Amino acid sequence: MDVLSDVVALMRTGEPRSVRISWRGQDFPPVQGTTSIQVVLRGACWLLPPEGEPIALSVGDVVFLPHGDGYGLAGDPATPLTASACGAREDAGSFTSASLGGDGAETVTLCCGYRLDPGRAHPLLASLPAVIHLPARLGHRPELRTVVDLLAGEIDDPRMGVDTVVTSLLDTLLLYILRAWFGTEAEHCGHSAWAAALGDPAVGRALDAIHRDPAHRWTVASLGARAGLSRAAFARRFTGLVGQPPLTYLTWWRLATAARLLRESDAPVAEVAGRVGYGSEFAFGNAFKREYGVSPGRYRRAGCARNRVTRSR
Repeated sequence: MDVLSDVVALMRTGEPRSVRISWRGQDFPPVQGTTSIQVVLRGACWLLPPEGEPIALSVGDVVFLPHGDGYGLAGDPATPLTASACGAREDAGSFTSASLGGDGAETVTLCCGYRLDPGRAHPLLASLPAVIHLPARLGHRPELRTVVDLLAGEIDDPRMGVDTVVTSLLDTLLLYILRAWFGTEAEHCGHSAWAAALGDPAVGRALDAIHRDPAHRWTVASLGARAGLSRAAFARRFTGLVGQPPLTYLTWWRLATAARLLRESDAPVAEVAGRVGYGSEFAFGNAFKREYGVSPGRYRRAGCARNRVTRSR
């Protein structure tokens, strides 16, 4: 897997959720605790971020709020952003469609989100700004428009396999947003060390190697050779852009991968240890406990208990 794919896989907590809302003159209160994507399908409105000026949105605009901050949508930018206990219902399913009453011109928005677990966030996600606004421009980012159209169609007319299709499309939508930000939005690279890291050929090759084969016995020298730099030059460059020394990041990524395997598979702990590069279950257990505060077995049992609670709602 590559870095952006891994970021999406790591951030998942339960099923992603999406709702297509038709509304007239409605104001939506802040919703906390989710990474949110808003797409305007029809009409126009204003995004009211937790800080900064309101953002005018029109048809085709995409907004990504990566940190779970509260925000509002309104027909009038002067609407005050007030606290609210409202939020997405746990029993609403992974996708739905709603039509709300009111006066004024119709606005149709597609709201998508992932529940957040701050302890699992990739540092790349933390490097993003509070709000990423990708305005619609004719002929620009056609792949983003295609995914939005497919997603809206699946929600409006659910058919066999819709759960898998919607989940996959949401992942694809998020990946296209991240690509747009880190790849084609070159003007933003100065604002994010991770944008610079992904755009740096040498560091990018090393990150790709770590993510594609975390179990390999990487050293600073072998990663430097993959990057085409001397050991010392590579270590300085990687640390300066990523914010961690190469082997510190490698260890973090191995353990993050192990945590995902413990949550999502039935593989024995010893097998998980081997798949992320640890020669013994004992060494893996010690490293995992230092990072997560519990043993691998207890971490897996706690995750299973959370899943049972979620499924019972």
